[in-house]
Amino acid sequence: MALQIGLGNRLLAALPPADLNLLEPHVQKIAFESDAVLVRTGDELKHVYFPLSGVVAFLVEMADGHIVASTLMGSEGAVGALSILGPSHSPVTATAYMAGAAFQIPVPRLQQAFEQSGAIKRVLRLHLRTQLLQLQNVAACNAVHPVECRMARWLLEIHDRVASSEIRLTQEALAQLLGVRRTTVSLTMRKLRGIGYIIAERRGALEVHRAQIENVACECYGVMRQRIKRMDEEELGSPNVWHRQYSPFG
Repeated sequence: MALQIGLGNRLLAALPPADLNLLEPHVQKIAFESDAVLVRTGDELKHVYFPLSGVVAFLVEMADGHIVASTLMGSEGAVGALSILGPSHSPVTATAYMAGAAFQIPVPRLQQAFEQSGAIKRVLRLHLRTQLLQLQNVAACNAVHPVECRMARWLLEIHDRVASSEIRLTQEALAQLLGVRRTTVSLTMRKLRGIGYIIAERRGALEVHRAQIENVACECYGVMRQRIKRMDEEELGSPNVWHRQYSPFG
């Protein structure tokens, strides 16, 4: 089982078999559909989810009801990882933008393994630093870059986390990612579609022409790829198979 739970998620793939054995008895595999809520704002964090596939968005609800996505996560991360620092409640809502699967581990069991394993400590601490870096980058990007460049960046981040050039994403989800109205999303998509960078189909399906979209995206996408890759190499050693397979920034 240790070998199996080491496959599919970047963080788990970085752990030696002996450290995976600490988690093995407590792991449960779950599936989630699009729009499924893994945790809501204010909920006590009872489980940590290690995605194997799919895309999860972290949503912040403002006082006026406006919802904004702060960052995305796929098989490179762990939803609820802040719980390793102690009992806590979720500051955001984690919602699936695209269906997938995850390994679920009760918080007390992961905290226990975290205290016993230097490798688990190293991997999860690196993950938390990576998340903080991404949040800082998104905040700066939202402040200075035009909407079409930011949309291209988000589309690339989603494309990195799925196995197909086709992305099924609603305009509402894109509006949450961009922090704009749906009318702005429609206008921006029309512009990108008009120059042939995306093909929009019915029911929220988008086919991304990756090379062209990379030309539209702001520099934040490439900068984050390099920064996170460098952090991984410094903390975990030379790039290897798990990094190339599971990191959307590898």
